[in-house]
Amino acid sequence: MATVSFREERCKGCELCITVCPEKIIVRAEHFNAMGFHPATVVEMDKCKGCAMCARMCPDVVIEVVKEEKQA
Repeated sequence: MATVSFREERCKGCELCITVCPEKIIVRAEHFNAMGFHPATVVEMDKCKGCAMCARMCPDVVIEVVKEEKQA
């Protein structure tokens, strides 16, 4: 499992992360950020595989993906 976090205040709502997510768990938030954009958010965090495609595609580097390591 992985955890995805967004710096919502910097998100421009370009939706590139939404497009590339293979699990389709990233959506546009209903609320606006301080810049007037709908930031991206994750709706089903438990389905995130930690591939970090969203973070790689983000032109503004607002996404951080932390993959939990499995315990032996």
